[in-house]
Amino acid sequence: MIDLRSDTVTRPSQAMRDAMACATVGDDVYGEDPTVNRLQDMLAALLGKTAALFVPSGTMANQLSIRAQTQPGQEVIVESTAHIVRYEQGAAAALSGVQLHGVRGERGLLTAEQVETAIRPNDPHTIPTALICLENTHNSGGGSIYPLPTIEAIRSVAQRHGIPMHLDGARLFNAVVATGVSAADYAQHFETVSVCLSKGLGAPVGSLIATNDLTLLGKLRRFRRMYGGAMRQAGILAAAGMYALEHNIARLKEDHEHANRLAQILHKIPSVALNPAHVETNIILFDVKNNDHSPAEIVAALKQEGVLINAIGRRSFRAVTHLDISGGGIEEAGHIFTAILTR
Repeated sequence: MIDLRSDTVTRPSQAMRDAMACATVGDDVYGEDPTVNRLQDMLAALLGKTAALFVPSGTMANQLSIRAQTQPGQEVIVESTAHIVRYEQGAAAALSGVQLHGVRGERGLLTAEQVETAIRPNDPHTIPTALICLENTHNSGGGSIYPLPTIEAIRSVAQRHGIPMHLDGARLFNAVVATGVSAADYAQHFETVSVCLSKGLGAPVGSLIATNDLTLLGKLRRFRRMYGGAMRQAGILAAAGMYALEHNIARLKEDHEHANRLAQILHKIPSVALNPAHVETNIILFDVKNNDHSPAEIVAALKQEGVLINAIGRRSFRAVTHLDISGGGIEEAGHIFTAILTR
């Protein structure tokens, strides 16, 4: 199967498995797992932050960041199609007691003017704005990248109002590789930054939260325990994350090239609506028009021929490239797409 459903489907390489098998471990709840500690230091250094915390998932990283920086009854500004809104099971309300103020961006990206407008006035009749969350790259925006000047402008608005910011950087390193902007240059504008190890970086599990605020880090650690995310001999998992950061960042460029190539192939199919210029990283969103088959039928037909993708709407689909997909796999997938979508 050529699995284009997500970059979460990757499997650890033998070298990554070897690193996991040889990991030195301890009890991370006591802060005594040396491999976890090295991973946290490595990620903090990459992001130009003081410290980082290893957690099981990207959703937990985002939700801990929200919980540690808000109080029940407050509001969080977030783009309306963000992962925090669509794919985290209402956790912000259920676990932190906060309301999400969704603002519709262009391909998932907000402007400073939109954020300024969304901030609630200091008024006894309104809910206070406690946090601003951005997502870079933006999953539902098709892997879209926040321009650094836009982040800087939003940061200026946030500082003027005294509101902290969180970055859902699950795919931050895709933005880094695509733009040449360093992770630290992106991260400097946020109190907390989450990074996922189990998407394009190819680790089997794990995310990290980075921050400069050690008091905030203490809160994150406490809430991690509360949320069931504290792990014991987690160095076995952290070793995979270290390998990913050491070996799998630069190669994200290949995933972007493969996505661009697949977008070019899809763009030539008459029934496909797609703007290749919107394929900035490793995610391709496209619509199928003038086709009598339902999305489920199209997905099933592609699967029958050896390609897996996700339908994400009445006529919309998503394909994601990753380290388990070769250039030859992209060409084969392109032939299959063309055959199925021109029937």
